[in-house]
Amino acid sequence: MDFSRENVKKKLKKFARFFLNPRLLLCLGIAWMITNGWSYIFTACGAYFGITWMTAVGAAYAGFLWFPFTPEKIITVIIAIFLLRLLFPNDKNTLLVLKEELASAKAAFRRFREKRKEKKESE
Repeated sequence: MDFSRENVKKKLKKFARFFLNPRLLLCLGIAWMITNGWSYIFTACGAYFGITWMTAVGAAYAGFLWFPFTPEKIITVIIAIFLLRLLFPNDKNTLLVLKEELASAKAAFRRFREKRKEKKESE
């Protein structure tokens, strides 16, 4: 992997262009409301209106989200990408970057598996 200044700058620019796209930001916001936002709304509304069960459920789930092993961020991004494909199927730039990164990740995983297999065979 090349960690030269130019390569890192290029990757950061690509990453920023992908994640700061207004369409993807909208989808990330909707996905966040699906995975997390409802718990904060439950906690606030339950406390304001005095609904104990609503406060308890919202606070318990929000507390669970703060544990380091929760996969909600990964799930949020997956839901956002699904929503992007569903709501904006003609957004070729963002979807193209996504396809390129997926292909790159698959290639890296294949190289890792091949190296592991070679190492196992040599032992």
